[in-house]
Amino acid sequence: QCHYSMKKAASFLGIGTENVYFIKTDERGKMIPEELEKQVQRARKEGSAPFLVCATAGTTVLGAFDPLDKIADICEKHGLWLHVDASWGGSALISRKHCRLLHGIHRADSVAWNPHKMLLAGIQCCALLVKDNSGLLKKCYSAEAAYLFQQDKFYDVSYDTGDKSIQCSRRPDAFKFWLMWKALGTTGLEERVNRALALARYLVEEIKKREGFWLLLEPEYANICFWYIPPSLRKMEDGPEFWQKLHQVAPIIKERMMKKGSMMLGYQPHRGKVNFFRQVVISPQVSREDMDFLLDEIELLAKDL
Repeated sequence: QCHYSMKKAASFLGIGTENVYFIKTDERGKMIPEELEKQVQRARKEGSAPFLVCATAGTTVLGAFDPLDKIADICEKHGLWLHVDASWGGSALISRKHCRLLHGIHRADSVAWNPHKMLLAGIQCCALLVKDNSGLLKKCYSAEAAYLFQQDKFYDVSYDTGDKSIQCSRRPDAFKFWLMWKALGTTGLEERVNRALALARYLVEEIKKREGFWLLLEPEYANICFWYIPPSLRKMEDGPEFWQKLHQVAPIIKERMMKKGSMMLGYQPHRGKVNFFRQVVISPQVSREDMDFLLDEIELLAKDL
C-alpha cells in the first residue's frame, strides 16, 4: 500500500529493489504489525540487515493510516529507524478533530509531509522532519564547500539549508507554506482540513442513498472509493461475468466526462478489485452542490450502459 517512491528510493540509493521487503496489509490497507515482525525475522535469517521501516499515514488509494504506535514498538525492539510517509495524511495533525489519525507519529525518527496536498500550498512544497538534533542532515549531505557555506558568518549558520540537502540551488519552497500560514493562521489551516473531511463524509452519505452506487469501503480520510453500477448490470448475479463487465464501466464514464469537459475523476483497479472511482476531496472551494453534481453527472453519462 506504500507509495511507489519507496522502490525508486531503494534503487537510487543503491540498496536495490530486491532488498525492499513488503509488509502485508489488512482489508483497509493498513500495515499488519505482526507481519512486520515476521518480515524482520525473515530478513535476518536470510542474512540481511534491516535498518529502516517506512510506515504510511494516508495511503494514495485508500487513504489508510498505519498503526504507528505498534509499528514504533517493533522498531524500538529491533533498533530500526522509523520513517513515516505522511505526505498525504500529515495535514490531519493540524486538526484537533482528526489528529487522532496520526496517533504515535511523535515516535517516528523522520517524517515526510507535503503541505501542497491537503493544505493546497503552491506545488511543490514538501517537508522532511527529523527528530535527531545532532546535525544529522549536515553529516549526511555536507560537502564542506567553503566558498559557498562559510562557517564564520555573523548569523547562526545552522539555519543554512543548502549544505543539508542533496541539491544546492533550489526554490524557497518553505516560503510558500510560511506565507500561507501567515495569511490563514493555524485556525484557518485547521478549518481547511475539517471542511475537506466534512465534505468527504457528505459524499459518502450521498453515495449510500443512491441506487447504483457502491462504496468500496468506509473511508477514514478524504479518499472516497466507489463503483457505479449502471442500470443494465443491476439485476445481474454476482459472479465473474458481472465483475468483468463492471471493470469496463469506469473507463467508459471517464472517457465521456473528459470529452464532454464536465469534470475529471480518477479510477483504478486495486488488490483484485475491478476498476472503481476515487474521489479525493481537498479544495476549500468545493461545495455540497459540487458533490451532488459529481454523482448526478456519473448517472447521466452512464444511463445507457
